Amino acid sequence: MDDTPVGPPPGRIAAFLRPRVGGLPRTFWVLWAGSLLNRLGTMVEPFLGLYLTSARGLSLGQAGAVMAVLGAGSFGGQIAGGALADRLGRRVTLTGATVGTGAAMLALGNAHGIAMITVAALVLGLLLDMYRPAAQAMVADIISPAERPRAFGLLFWAVNLGWAFSMVLGGTLAREGFQLLFWIDALTCAAFGLLVWRAVPETRTRADGRDAAPGGFGRVLRDRVMVGYAMVMLCYTFVLMQCMTTMPLAMREVGLGPQDYGIAFATNGVLIIVVQPLVGAWLSRHDHSRVLAAGFVLVGAGYGLTSLMSSLPGYAAAILVWTLGEIIAASVLQAVVADLAPPHLRGRYSGLYGMAWSGGFLLAPLGGTQLLGAGGPALLWPSCAALAFTAAAGQLALAPAIRRRRAAVIDTTFSS
Repeated sequence: MDDTPVGPPPGRIAAFLRPRVGGLPRTFWVLWAGSLLNRLGTMVEPFLGLYLTSARGLSLGQAGAVMAVLGAGSFGGQIAGGALADRLGRRVTLTGATVGTGAAMLALGNAHGIAMITVAALVLGLLLDMYRPAAQAMVADIISPAERPRAFGLLFWAVNLGWAFSMVLGGTLAREGFQLLFWIDALTCAAFGLLVWRAVPETRTRADGRDAAPGGFGRVLRDRVMVGYAMVMLCYTFVLMQCMTTMPLAMREVGLGPQDYGIAFATNGVLIIVVQPLVGAWLSRHDHSRVLAAGFVLVGAGYGLTSLMSSLPGYAAAILVWTLGEIIAASVLQAVVADLAPPHLRGRYSGLYGMAWSGGFLLAPLGGTQLLGAGGPALLWPSCAALAFTAAAGQLALAPAIRRRRAAVIDTTFSS
């Protein structure tokens, strides 16, 4: 079977599906299926804090330190994954990282004592996100610039579909014990890697691998447009991740409990699953920086509105607003990285992009809790809105340079 797209039969359903899911190669759909499978089994991360405190008897402070080590490992794993994807290849990096993640997941699940748990968490953190730069580079390798936003949007949808399922099933299974969660997570990680190894050829061409000299990341860091984009992403991620860090704490201050938070946050996943496939292709046809800026503004408005809310329906309404912004931004986020990256540095560029997300994930609970403690929701949520608006302004400042780079990529594609 080759990668030649097969057109759908005529009809209304085909006319609806063709611009959204049609025309993409078989290799992409293998990656899509593997990403969905991997996310369906993501059951340890959401319940790691509960596992460490209840099953392993760690204090809140110790559990927080272990999760911080996991996050720091993820930060380093993005760097390593980007370099390995460019030097060794996308396929071997993705497979090695996901199979290694499965083994590290089981090691953490069987570790006892704070020292062994911390070491296992560090190793898991290093491997957990190492596959991401390779997967993103692989998509950029096989999909044309015009189709990349749609492809990355479909991956975003698959990840959220799997996440919604794993949250529900993981919470149910956790009542019977945590070991099954570790096994499911480990097996789905390894299955993703083995699927890619079996069904996906190496996408990095021999010419793409010519940059094997040390200091490859130095070249990425000298790209001021990409560094500026990474800083915008860091700011945006800091705001976005408040939904998983300070939001349940802020809801508790107005008398809303964990169940209320779960119900309110469920609107995020439902809206993404329903809306993203409908608007992704349309959004990808517009200027990427303007799409991003619009998304950031909506995210900022949604978080700003949270400061006015004190009821479950109010929080759910605010979440719906910033989720629309998240959907809009996600339609082109990774496509911008692919446009900026030279083919032989796609892994490293994706690694820097991933580092920005990891950095935002690390800083979100630290900065968010400080703002919440200093001034409560009245300070936290307007500050988040201001940061999101700053990210939008920064993206618009980068827009002319990003447009020039994208135009050059498209011209090169058509002339080759």
